[in-house]
Amino acid sequence: MAPTPRIFSGMQPTGTGELHLGNYLGALSNWVQLTAAGKHEAIFCVVDAHSTTIEYDPKAMPARIFGTALSYLAAGLDPERCTLFVQSQVPEHMELAWYLGTVTAIGDLNRMTQFKDKSDQHQHNVNAGLFTYPILMAADILVYKATAVPVGEDQVQHLELSREICRRFNRRYGEIFPEPKALLTKTSRIMGLDGKTKMSKSRGNSIDLFDTPKVVEKKIKSAFTDEKKLRLGDPGRPEICNVFTMHTALTDAAEVQDIDTNCRSGALGCGDCKKRLVESVNGALGPIQKRAEEYRAEPERVLSVLQNGAEVARGIARETLTEVRERMGLRVEAPKK
Repeated sequence: MAPTPRIFSGMQPTGTGELHLGNYLGALSNWVQLTAAGKHEAIFCVVDAHSTTIEYDPKAMPARIFGTALSYLAAGLDPERCTLFVQSQVPEHMELAWYLGTVTAIGDLNRMTQFKDKSDQHQHNVNAGLFTYPILMAADILVYKATAVPVGEDQVQHLELSREICRRFNRRYGEIFPEPKALLTKTSRIMGLDGKTKMSKSRGNSIDLFDTPKVVEKKIKSAFTDEKKLRLGDPGRPEICNVFTMHTALTDAAEVQDIDTNCRSGALGCGDCKKRLVESVNGALGPIQKRAEEYRAEPERVLSVLQNGAEVARGIARETLTEVRERMGLRVEAPKK
């Protein structure tokens, strides 16, 4: 019998660690669906080591890690059906990253658009970790011999490099790793409330998973829409409107069709469209926030999930690294007589 396909993915504990609607629609909801479908062995982690590439407060990091793990569980990931853990608790990630670095071309790393973007954002701290970030990402995936990776469009370039690193390593040392394929989320990219950049807490343009209904309403009311075009008589173009994009992910399909039609004709104003979105967002966040309250009441449950997950992950990762070292000749033997 063929082994069960394995998926792997993770997110950084940025900001407070608690995730936002863009994280949920772009990744978390897809993870939950994939796990529930039961067609893959699912492994997800909080990639805390990745988040050290930019300056941060070490005292705040534990709470950030906890917040991200809490968000995973609140979103609906079932620890009985998937493995959840913290990246730094499995040091084999970092060891494999070093070995993979020896087959990774500098030219490939130079072409990574995220390195250019991060370098522009953090010009005072352009470090080697930012540059080699994709190698650690490849190690995260390959150490579990994942066959598929659920990603958004913004991560496709990194995954393609992971696939290339996988091929190079296998060519040099023999077939060890399966080449991971992308499982693209069906949700369009969710922009921030400013309508200009990706949703991000650090940019202050996010709807957070644990925002109260009143906060959600206030944020959505202030969300950017191109009302100037509407005033000039140009019909609404919902396919490029971020408010409409969120509707397609959260609102009933029949209502989305109604919004689409009436937006294009001008019969539905931006204010009414936003009111409907407030209802959809709060409806989606309600169950998430209820689960979060339950876990907050018993924080040791979160810690237990992460501890148990790390034990499972370490077991898989150790087997992989044992094979990798063997293939690479990283062992000592007495000379044969």
